[in-house]
Amino acid sequence: MHWKTLLLALVTGASAFPQLKVPQVHKRQNGSNTERLVFCHFMIGISSNRQSSADYDKDMQQAKELGIDAFALNIGVDPYTDTQLNYAYESAERNDMKVFISFDFNWYHVDQAAAVGSKIAQYASKPAQLLVDDKVFVSSFSGDGIDVAQIESSAGTDIFWAPNYHPGMGDYNDVDSALNWMAWDNDGNNKAPKPGANVTVADGDQAYIDALAGKPYLAPVSGWFFTHFGGEVPYSKNWVFPSDLLWYNRWQEILELGPRFLEIVTWNDYGESHYIGPLSSPHTDDGASKWVMDMPHTGWLEMSKPFIAAYKAGETSPEPHIQDEKLIYWYRPTPRDVECDSTDTTMGGSPDNSTGNFFRGRPDGWETMQDEVFVVSLLTSPATIQVSSGEVEASFEAPAGASAFAVEMGVGKQTFSIVRDGETVLSDTSLKDIVNECICGLYNFNAYVGVVPPESTIDELDSTGLAMLSQGLNAPCPTNTLAANAASATTR
Repeated sequence: MHWKTLLLALVTGASAFPQLKVPQVHKRQNGSNTERLVFCHFMIGISSNRQSSADYDKDMQQAKELGIDAFALNIGVDPYTDTQLNYAYESAERNDMKVFISFDFNWYHVDQAAAVGSKIAQYASKPAQLLVDDKVFVSSFSGDGIDVAQIESSAGTDIFWAPNYHPGMGDYNDVDSALNWMAWDNDGNNKAPKPGANVTVADGDQAYIDALAGKPYLAPVSGWFFTHFGGEVPYSKNWVFPSDLLWYNRWQEILELGPRFLEIVTWNDYGESHYIGPLSSPHTDDGASKWVMDMPHTGWLEMSKPFIAAYKAGETSPEPHIQDEKLIYWYRPTPRDVECDSTDTTMGGSPDNSTGNFFRGRPDGWETMQDEVFVVSLLTSPATIQVSSGEVEASFEAPAGASAFAVEMGVGKQTFSIVRDGETVLSDTSLKDIVNECICGLYNFNAYVGVVPPESTIDELDSTGLAMLSQGLNAPCPTNTLAANAASATTR
């Protein structure tokens, strides 16, 4: 039997992360200024087709049940922005959630401080607006160098300014907190690590903590990053950050680091594959459906719940908050050496590469991804975890609490079981096989995420979310196959 199993036991001591500066734990104190808060980044630009505030209700309800306190509503300068912001604020109020605006400086400019302030003023008094330390909470993507005094003057209210400034660039005297967006190890130039150039997420934590000099840190948490736009769209880009067991490992770091705020990146950015919200959540298609279809991530929602509870309680282990035993597993749909050059959408034409983000064929950084199946166990007592990945079989002894491990990827069906005292407690076979072929003709480095016991409904893209699926495709691409796979499995 040829297999390998990598056991990554739950970390319980700060010594496991010597590179991190661990600040004093902030305990929840009746809403005082040391209360820990969890945010999740939400792309308004990809939900522009929503028709009423009710279209936001399921997102608000799921996020609240998970333990998320507020959505960071990422906005540009589109004509639909105010319509969608109003819907989101109305839904948040109805569902006892909070929201705040995150200004995206891919579209805003640093000379628009007055416009930023005016937009804040439009929503500052709404009941669902997040207040921190009795100030209107506001964030950004980038924006280094904007005039914060002018923003506040135009807003007509005190703001809690938590932008995505970069250490060494923005003026940290003007901030109340700062968001670190780089939730993935990188080369320092927004690409995957290279030999001699590896900036870890923990390195980023330290840089922000140092720059903030005692002000609260807004730390990022993300599970994945893969984008694969070719010449079929004007925003061609094709790279991957090393992700593998990132979702598990990062939550461990967060529990040890204990920042005042954290932000999950993201709820619904399907184009960069770091969504944790449902595929069925109403949204438009920017062409990402090619690698998003049949690739749900909501299992990561379930995995994070005990970690969020532990974080808010100031604890370093999720074990006390695990109520229902389950396995969360994920993997890429194909081995990384499958050859797709003849059909992949990035191989033809002359895409604009003025950004330096476009690469032909496999995504830049593909070598950093391992051909492995990743499993996290959430247990109330010790058990044996068994995995069959194609012809590869593996088992490991998992303690109570949260543990993670990796098993060599095998082509074929993927089965996962919890066994205790010789009896199978829970078991399920994934609806998605690992295959040795190019699905839809593409190099797909996105993750399929599943749960044992399985989720009750199949998470699928609707017609609007599939609108650009066929654009640029050079191979057949059956749509929403998971339901058919489930039906086939029940008739065998």
